[in-house]
Amino acid sequence: MNQSATDSILELTDVSKSYGGLRPLRIQALTISRADSVTILGLDQPMAEVIVNLVTGASLPDAGSVRVFGQPTSAIADSTEWLSLVDRFGIMTDRAVMLEGLTMLQNLAVPFTLDIEPPSEESRRRAAALAREVGLAEDQWDTPVGTLDGATRAGVRLARALALDPAVLLLEHPTATVNRQDVSALARRIRSVADRRGTAVLVLTADLVFADSLGGRTVTLDAATGKLIARRGNGWFGRWLG
Repeated sequence: MNQSATDSILELTDVSKSYGGLRPLRIQALTISRADSVTILGLDQPMAEVIVNLVTGASLPDAGSVRVFGQPTSAIADSTEWLSLVDRFGIMTDRAVMLEGLTMLQNLAVPFTLDIEPPSEESRRRAAALAREVGLAEDQWDTPVGTLDGATRAGVRLARALALDPAVLLLEHPTATVNRQDVSALARRIRSVADRRGTAVLVLTADLVFADSLGGRTVTLDAATGKLIARRGNGWFGRWLG
């Protein structure tokens, strides 16, 4: 796939990172451009977390390079520059803490303010806009998050990931706590939101049903070599992604 430097927002080249697994994480080549959607299959949760940390600059590779928005993550000068970079990513992960005893809208107001008991009218308005955008039912907005089902909680995580208008959505095992009958609907919801916003999507998962429902490019990581092998049936079989 030919992509210009201006289109490319994420590039991993000959990356290797030790993290305590049987072998280091290796990725030979991955390039994602604006409004692109790529799902990497075959990742366990520790490996997915390593990739999230690498692409957001939270950690550096042992070898190879990670470039985000045209700049190597190794060039990040200080915490201010790093926080500015992180704000350009919306991360949907079960590792992100939700305030179980507080309502859906209170949790969605957190990216805007820490004054959420109750949130200001402006914060509530912004939280409600996020809830509507991802299709969260209004009759649940004032329900404590800890009582919601897995699919609805996933919707809350998605909405919160969108709060700061990210250029890239990072989905780390987004269906880990979602009932199987709700997986395809969640994938379609994410696809719709990403298309409407023009947001790039990188999914790290082992869920083939989710990948097929989301669409875009789907590849499987060969952990031994770091090659990303395109799946048969999505139009990319037999080609390397990079």
